[in-house]
Amino acid sequence: MDSIKYYKFYLRAGFMSMEPQTGFVKAYVGGINYQHFKFDQVSVARRQVGSTFKPFIYTLAMQNGYSPCTKVPNIPVSFELPEGQEPRFYTPKFSQSKRDGEMITLKYGLAGSLNQISAWVLKQFSPEAAVQVANKMGVYSHIDPYPSICVGAAEVLLKEMVGGYCTFANKGIYTRPMFVTRIEDKEGNVLSSFSPLQKEAVSEETAFLMLDLMRGVVDFGTSVRLRYRYNIKADLAGKTGTTNNHSDGWFIGISPQLVSGAWVGGEERSIHFRTITLGQGAEMALPIWALYMQKVYADKSLPYTEDMRFEKPDYISVETDCDTYDRQQETFIEF
Repeated sequence: MDSIKYYKFYLRAGFMSMEPQTGFVKAYVGGINYQHFKFDQVSVARRQVGSTFKPFIYTLAMQNGYSPCTKVPNIPVSFELPEGQEPRFYTPKFSQSKRDGEMITLKYGLAGSLNQISAWVLKQFSPEAAVQVANKMGVYSHIDPYPSICVGAAEVLLKEMVGGYCTFANKGIYTRPMFVTRIEDKEGNVLSSFSPLQKEAVSEETAFLMLDLMRGVVDFGTSVRLRYRYNIKADLAGKTGTTNNHSDGWFIGISPQLVSGAWVGGEERSIHFRTITLGQGAEMALPIWALYMQKVYADKSLPYTEDMRFEKPDYISVETDCDTYDRQQETFIEF
């Protein structure tokens, strides 16, 4: 009994990395030690995703004319629940920030992972619409369309999350993760070959606007330690995620050539950190991603470099420079 309890307290982890354009899976780690822990944390384990679900919600705004610079109220948001449910309203936990009560940009809201901002966005549309967006981007796990998805109360595979985020880096085209390109016999004859399954999930503009939003997460938000602690200078976007009681830590990071995701947590949700100091995605999962990318960029035999940039579409219908956006809004005011 003591030995079972001992192993239960081991933190588990899963990691997957793939090329967004080809779908080729370049790294896959299903657990911390296959000899002792054979359960696959990438393709079998469904865990609450926390704030890593928020980009799917923000995608709704970007594909409906919002800009990353659009300002919304940083106040609590409540959802009325169906008749007969008690309590009658659901109010997501308020994320404290230095700008409580102010009008803040969507980019600031996602960078700080503010629950009230993702709730505000979700309320402009619907939980059903957010689930549909996630489905189009390769998240096929069943998700109940409840308001609580604005804080990530959905259980999803890590493989699905990485595949979904690849859509942002691939100009709105979802590419299914691909593990095998061909099968040969012992003589080298090709018995079967495979090509990536692709479909348009969102527009190229929407995908780029989401990259712009998630750049803020890395440059001045919850993932900023990628810059100052790990000294990664590449053009990056991404999102951290943390679940209730600090049970799950997530980080999914996007570079122009690779999209990679890490999850860390206990086998049981009852195994968790006591406080958010260590029990958050930025401390639990992000370091795995950062150390992996450091080694990738250091290996000059690989085709992945830090100087690659996300490609901007020829035309964007909304302004992404927030100073320019503010001046435009002042110009449009009628007197």
